[in-house]
Amino acid sequence: MEFMLDTANIADIKKFEKIIPLAGVTSNPSIVKNEGNIEFFSHMKQIRQIIGDDKSLHVQVVATDYEGMLKDAETILAKIDKNVFVKVPVSEEGIKIIKELKKREVNVTATAIYTKFQAYLAIAAGADYIAPYFNRMENLNIDPREAIAEMAKEISRTNSQTKILAASFKNVGQVNAALENGAHSATMGVDIIKSAFAMPSIEKAVVDFTSDWEASFGEGTTIASL
Repeated sequence: MEFMLDTANIADIKKFEKIIPLAGVTSNPSIVKNEGNIEFFSHMKQIRQIIGDDKSLHVQVVATDYEGMLKDAETILAKIDKNVFVKVPVSEEGIKIIKELKKREVNVTATAIYTKFQAYLAIAAGADYIAPYFNRMENLNIDPREAIAEMAKEISRTNSQTKILAASFKNVGQVNAALENGAHSATMGVDIIKSAFAMPSIEKAVVDFTSDWEASFGEGTTIASL
């Protein structure tokens, strides 16, 4: 099970890299836009420095035609690093690019997946990750739970090394559902993580434990102070 941050915000990555068992950071053009006027490649390199070489960094191509996508991918690898997972939307042109990049032994994340058929094509093309859009699928009256479960079955049936990187969440329940139905990974915004720890019962339990300890050993004491 892998947890990734779906953000390009440096401060958030620095903060949550210390909190969660972070497997990687994902981004896309919309996420990059949220950061305002940045120098793109130096920003991505800074993210790499924060998370380290042992974690995955996912950066998306922007062009929509084959030649443009290929040039985008080559530039990403040249100007960030060769271990980046190049995100490619599973369109007609995108599948062609995924096949070409895998021939070159490039790390690939197949993204913008709404249907099982897209996923099956990306698995067959050798994508390292496939990224079904959980909440967007629900909005289109597509059952993401059933779809992810079938994707997982296809990966198992074909002995594929592809991992399901579920994305596009609006709440923690959707993340849980994706993982429980076979997703190997989930990428989410920091708002999802914050909401997971915002449950009042968690804070009450912490306060109660502290109160009981201090009732026994004195106000302000901790185990380290004994």
